Amino acid sequence: TDVHHEPDSTLCRCGCQMKRIGEDVCEKLDYQPGVFTVERHVRGKWVCHQCETLIQAPVPAQIIDKGIPTSGLLAQVLVAKYADHLPLYRQSGIFERAGFTIPDSTLSEWVGRCGVALQPLVDALKRELLNQPVLHADETPLPMLKPGNGKTHRAYLWSYCSTPLSSMKAVVFDFAESRGGKHAEQFLDRWRGTLVCDDFPGYKALFKSGITEAGCMAHARRKFHELWANHSSQIAGEALDLYARLYAVEREVSLLTPGQRLAIRQMQAKPVADALHQWLLVQRQRVPGGGATFRAIDYSLNRWSAFTHYLNDPQVPIDNNWVENQIRPVALGRKNWMFAGSLRAGKRAAAIMSLIHSARLNGHDPYRYMKDVLERLPLQPFSRIGELLPHNWKPA
Repeated sequence: TDVHHEPDSTLCRCGCQMKRIGEDVCEKLDYQPGVFTVERHVRGKWVCHQCETLIQAPVPAQIIDKGIPTSGLLAQVLVAKYADHLPLYRQSGIFERAGFTIPDSTLSEWVGRCGVALQPLVDALKRELLNQPVLHADETPLPMLKPGNGKTHRAYLWSYCSTPLSSMKAVVFDFAESRGGKHAEQFLDRWRGTLVCDDFPGYKALFKSGITEAGCMAHARRKFHELWANHSSQIAGEALDLYARLYAVEREVSLLTPGQRLAIRQMQAKPVADALHQWLLVQRQRVPGGGATFRAIDYSLNRWSAFTHYLNDPQVPIDNNWVENQIRPVALGRKNWMFAGSLRAGKRAAAIMSLIHSARLNGHDPYRYMKDVLERLPLQPFSRIGELLPHNWKPA
């Protein structure tokens, strides 16, 4: 937008007419809040006067049949709630300021309808995720409204994602009523690979069924960091130095090929890990039992095989921080929209979040991705639904 500024008069004080010899240009950045527009879909009717045959273009397929929202409006509602953490009642207020009031109950119905429509796409994403040889897993509490009494109880959102070392970037959320390990068993089903996770007992049954355990080195390091931060522990400082050397190797190999990564880990990281293990054994004999330092040492030693599994598998990362980063936005959303209205609502929210956060992982603008998917999904053949997955998606 060009805004021109010219003098009121170009007549010189001496009486001559001035000539324009150039211009100075400066640029300002402007912004307008969301603006509603109405699309009028006009379908012409055509008739043959001879045989009276009538033809008319079909109604374009929509996610919400006969509903008023376009894919753009639906994408805005979904992304605002699950990426920008705006609860529906706040969005309703924002829309009112823009000149069109949409009750939050209507918005809630739209979200539910989208969740149902997007579920086949999430199922396809889950199938591709379970083809990965290495996965991360974590879980976080998410209150769920109890039917009847208006109170909430603690449900959980489970997160499963590919590793930062994988070419496929995806995260799938699964909403469940509890933190029981049966939910992880049901999700992973017949998958048998390496699972990177923390020491939560709910995963233990998985390792008895053939899944390989890889521990999170960050959890071991974190216990010593707490001792150092709170008590300036000299022993904790020595441990942190050794852990830092292991992480320095990981920063060096993160972008290398699996073969190069394995070679450097064996040559540089394994000697450090062996030294750390020996140091932990020595310190456990010196430190009195029962204290925080003893517990930190014991935690590392008891899971040492899981912590060092990554040294022998170049596809396994050193820790579980990647999935913790994926689940962190959920905590922000939890503070804003407070709870899931039901188990069904929680599962629909998990489906939508899976697509939005996987799109973000692949470097897409979540709004552009969701808008395009919602436009194309009603007519997309099921055999080609994989084209709409975030790691495969290309704009129409």
